[in-house]
Amino acid sequence: MRRRVVVIGAGIVGVSVARWLTRFEDLEVVVVDKEPDVGWGVTKANTSIIHPCHEEDPGRWPVRARLCVRGHRLWYDWVRELDIPARWPGEVIVAKTEEELARISKYVDVARELGIPGVRFIDREELIKMEPAVNPDNVGGLLAKTAGLISPMKAAVAIAENAAANGAKFLLEARVRDIIVEGGAVKGVVTDRGVLEADVAVNAAGVWADKVAEMAGVRDYRIRPRRGQYAVFSDKVGPKPGLILHTAPTPKTKGVYAITTVDGNLMVGPTAEDLPDEGREAREVTAEGIRFVLEQAAKILKSLPPRRKIIRTFAGIRPEPSGGDFIIRFHEEPWGFVEAAGIRSPGLTAAPAIGEEVARLVSEALGGLRERVDWVAVREGIPHPAAMPRHERDELIRRAPEYGRIICTCRKVSEGEVIEAIERARALGAKLTLDGIKFRVGAMYGDCQGSQCRAHIAYLIWRRYGVPPWELTLNKEGSRYALAPIKALLRGGEG
Repeated sequence: MRRRVVVIGAGIVGVSVARWLTRFEDLEVVVVDKEPDVGWGVTKANTSIIHPCHEEDPGRWPVRARLCVRGHRLWYDWVRELDIPARWPGEVIVAKTEEELARISKYVDVARELGIPGVRFIDREELIKMEPAVNPDNVGGLLAKTAGLISPMKAAVAIAENAAANGAKFLLEARVRDIIVEGGAVKGVVTDRGVLEADVAVNAAGVWADKVAEMAGVRDYRIRPRRGQYAVFSDKVGPKPGLILHTAPTPKTKGVYAITTVDGNLMVGPTAEDLPDEGREAREVTAEGIRFVLEQAAKILKSLPPRRKIIRTFAGIRPEPSGGDFIIRFHEEPWGFVEAAGIRSPGLTAAPAIGEEVARLVSEALGGLRERVDWVAVREGIPHPAAMPRHERDELIRRAPEYGRIICTCRKVSEGEVIEAIERARALGAKLTLDGIKFRVGAMYGDCQGSQCRAHIAYLIWRRYGVPPWELTLNKEGSRYALAPIKALLRGGEG
């Protein structure tokens, strides 16, 4: 008999849970999310780092520390299997003073306890030699060689696509309203798109996890929203640090980072602003927040590009659990309610291990689950001709001419990539949006932020899929790309 598991939340944690669960032939896996696409909550706006985990004190946060280390190791396999853009440059916690250098020495002990290799102090001379972009006023730093960078959105999409290829179903734009509990056990999940019968419900709802838990009668923790703001510079300007650099961690945050993203942009941030309960969707960017991250970045880097070279600012909300540690558990009361909650930093790093842990808990509770022999580990990404060797690019364009027509000149994205992104989003059950295309292939992500290519993409969608610009949205409802046909506006109507 097949059992149904409903995963609540299609962020990096939820889709990782789904990928692991699809390994069992006895399970039917359904992923539910209130957003129109995968990865649009906490995942969408973070620092993109696969942390080395030497800042996760196992004495204070044992679950965080253990799953961070395991998740880091799993990412080496996952980026290869799922064709996710990644780099492994290493990181340095930069110290401004000798006192700061002494304060971060504890992370050497943590690294030793957790078995993390390549963590050691470097002096000013070695720091400048390793990273010419660093501010020479710093006295040294703590090097961690295993730190990496990925694209969180492309990672979430890749994992979701692989889970779907292995049978997982996605129900998007479906807000969870209640958990059905009868006889002390989970029986279903109520959404605004209908009721899903369920033997197990996994709570991976990010900043909303405590609210979902309350629906199941669980009230022993709270989630506090914490906002992080970032600034992204043009990929045409530097400095572009080769290493991941950041200020010394504080009790609230791992510090402010200066990184070169996998797309080649200098990005600085985040802030760490605790918000009231009603601030769970407060993704506004403030002048004060951007000023703060630029001031902190100036302590790390020897120079910053002029502010006019900032092409984008954004903010994300992190779920800060009241106890500080990740909450990963299978409830006996109500039986079948599983939690992957309070997944603050280093949640991106730990996500594959969180998925593995939840799958283990579900397997042990249900018992007798059989692993599939036909489970598919590999997923191919969308071809990007601009990054291909010429002979491969020519062959691709010969077979599919749309890959030879550039539609986004900033990022050299072709019509073929846009079409493939749309087809994959539709296959997943995601809503057709301009942001969905942007997150999959990088069109509208360059210096012009879509001012040159967005209209061409909208016209391509109209021509190929019959969706006119005034019905196309940037992301959610209420974000229509166009108001109405011009003639309708001249007549005083909207169509």
